[in-house]
Amino acid sequence: MAGRLRSSGAARSVFDPSTAARTRGILTPVTDWQRNLVTDAAGIGQIVRECRRIAVLGIKPESRAGAPAFYVPEYMLRRAYDVVPVPVYYPDVVEILGRQVYRSLRDVPGPIDMVNVFRRPPDIPPHVPDILAAKPRVVWLQLGISHREVAETLARAGIQVVQDRCLMVEHRRLT
Repeated sequence: MAGRLRSSGAARSVFDPSTAARTRGILTPVTDWQRNLVTDAAGIGQIVRECRRIAVLGIKPESRAGAPAFYVPEYMLRRAYDVVPVPVYYPDVVEILGRQVYRSLRDVPGPIDMVNVFRRPPDIPPHVPDILAAKPRVVWLQLGISHREVAETLARAGIQVVQDRCLMVEHRRLT
């Protein structure tokens, strides 16, 4: 998978001018974990095509159908993706989009390809232990959402991270 590298230990420094980061005009080495921060169109396209089971952290129920945290997962479900609802609020809701609700990612049975996050940046860090326990291949922070420290933690754990992108928009771009 392009742009994907699972590391089994400490990050080693790699100096490859074609993938090196630019900092104030100076090329700096890219470490293995930084390759898990996916920003290129090819890497994002591959994630959208390959990740079929998506746990949606912060999904909204049908009563909030106008919210992106409802209509983006609904769109993906209609495109034959397996959407797993993991709402943060709405304790009385037991089903969203006809799917059983789970209260934490670690409670979701089976492997998770992607965690699609609909949470404000300051609300994401408390979810990191749950995300790490679930061991998804990818964590996708929706459009307008990014968190440098969380992204680094997840990337160092071997999880690919996409930030500040809309999954629905990227899927439409590919179709």
